[in-house]
This record gives sequence, C-alpha cells and structure tokens, in this order.
Amino acid sequence: MNFLLTILLAVQMLAAIGMIGLILVQHGKGADMGAAFGSGSSGSLFGASGSANFLSRTTGVLAAVFFVCTLALAYFNSARPTSSGSVLERAASSAPAPELAASGAAPAPVAPAVAASGAGQIPTK
Repeated sequence: MNFLLTILLAVQMLAAIGMIGLILVQHGKGADMGAAFGSGSSGSLFGASGSANFLSRTTGVLAAVFFVCTLALAYFNSARPTSSGSVLERAASSAPAPELAASGAAPAPVAPAVAASGAGQIPTK
C-alpha cells in the first residue's frame, strides 16, 4: 500500500511539473494577433495552429492525470486508520521522560503538564 501511494505521489508531481511547463510554453489569445501582422509564428514546428491544439490537448491530459491522482490519494488517505486527538497531544504523550543525572543529584523541577488546547498556552501575569 505504501508503494502504491509513493507511485501515485510521483505521478502527480510529474503531471504538475509537466502542466507548469506546457502552460508556460503556450501562447496567450492575444499572441495570435501578432501572427496576423506577420510576426512569423505561422512557420513554426507544428504549423499555424497545430501547436495550440497539441499543447492544449497535452495539458488537458496532464490535468486529468493530476486530478485522478489527487482523488486517489485522498481516497487512500481517508481509508487509512487514524488515531483520535491532535498532533500536539500525540507528541506530548510520546515525549521521552527526563533522565536522572549520573551524579545521583535530584532531578530538576519539571513544569506542570499543560493541555494542548489554546487556553492552556495563554500566559498569565
């Protein structure tokens, strides 16, 4: 299951990078006006309108792949069992206990435990 999530995440990232590159390469709608007055884009590699069709179709395919990967990752994440409580509560409960000094001295005073809620973190005067 972990391997599948890694593959989905890699495909999603590659689709996103590909979409960014293709969108930056495409011309805007206003760029076609310059071609009407002889800017020379009609003699391009794909022809007069071939690049717009090829790039826009490829962008659409990459967008569909990106959304499918996003939906699959969301589905698999919701199917994963989660523990109740916040991340702060889990971090506080799994923190290691302070070790005693090797010299046998009494341990340093420990601050009282404060709840992870926002009200417990407000300083008092």
